[in-house]
Amino acid sequence: MKLAFCLFHYFPYGGLQRDFLRIAKLAEQRGHEVHVYTARWEGETEPAFHLHLIEPRCVSFAKQLSSLLKEQSCDLVVGFNKLPGLDLYYAADVCYQSRAKERHGYWYQLLPRYRHMVALERAVFAAEKPTHILLIASNQETHYRQCYQTEPSRFHLLPPGIAKDRMAPSNAADIRSQVRVGHHVLNDQHVMLMVGSGFKTKGLDRAIKSLAALPIALRQQTVLWVLGQDHSRCFVRLAEQCGVAGQVKFLGGRPNVLDYLLAADVLVHPAYHENTGTVLLEALAAGLPVLTVDVCGYAHYVTEANAGKVLSSPFHQENLTEALASMLQSSEPIHWRENALAFARQADIYSLPEKAMAFIEKMGSQADAIFER
Repeated sequence: MKLAFCLFHYFPYGGLQRDFLRIAKLAEQRGHEVHVYTARWEGETEPAFHLHLIEPRCVSFAKQLSSLLKEQSCDLVVGFNKLPGLDLYYAADVCYQSRAKERHGYWYQLLPRYRHMVALERAVFAAEKPTHILLIASNQETHYRQCYQTEPSRFHLLPPGIAKDRMAPSNAADIRSQVRVGHHVLNDQHVMLMVGSGFKTKGLDRAIKSLAALPIALRQQTVLWVLGQDHSRCFVRLAEQCGVAGQVKFLGGRPNVLDYLLAADVLVHPAYHENTGTVLLEALAAGLPVLTVDVCGYAHYVTEANAGKVLSSPFHQENLTEALASMLQSSEPIHWRENALAFARQADIYSLPEKAMAFIEKMGSQADAIFER
């Protein structure tokens, strides 16, 4: 098949982007012709892909994409962002309309940005649209159906799909020691780790505030490593204001995330909103205890694995600080690590790309039976 994969922006360290790349690579390996449409591609390009760069200046990305797709005549159009004209949408993001109504007053709905974003969302989810939806978080179906009356038959739930190279290797202890020594961390020091682009959404401010609020002796023995590609200036200022600037290290996007998962003592992920939170499962596969919040779609896996703590909503800063102090001083880490590794060995948390590709091929070969052209 000739497949079109569409996304606004590709960069190597985003969760959505990593999922796209793994699915697209699998499509190419299975003999399909892969065309990628994006406004921006960062990092190494894939030689086997046909890359189409769109520059949305006077004309929007969506309008230019529509024109190009008519010229290209692909067999199936797969979107990783909400766009009109998709055959299949990979739902990595939360329902925008639902979240906006929860967080803002009626005035927000009058803004041009709100109207634009809802129009893109409606183009995918409105009733009687032909687009099918691959869900990666089951709780999102309710929000979309409430806002757009989407037919239940159009939703298809995928299992998680972390890469198996996130699993702890046999020399995990050696890697842990090397990384800590490389960053001048002593054996009796504690390492908090945050991973993910989008520092504001992931709750980095919450993590910094809790680090600063730890009991003095514990705070002096604790550092926070931040991995991810985002603007850090306001968070550097926050760390300075809280008196912990020397203990917060911004390490940028890294290809060797597993090494840092092995080197840390706790993954902290106090997100404001999070459709899934793939890094939670990556931490479990590496044997790293997790401290997170229940708004993350994958937080329930932490509870099921008994490999850390999940804070209930509504969020309270003092609850995060208390839980962090408890985890850093607890005698449980060994048990949490063992539980996490045991869970990762038996749980179906790796097959998302294969399941997504199977559905893409099903749509291509049985299109008339799945949706009305």
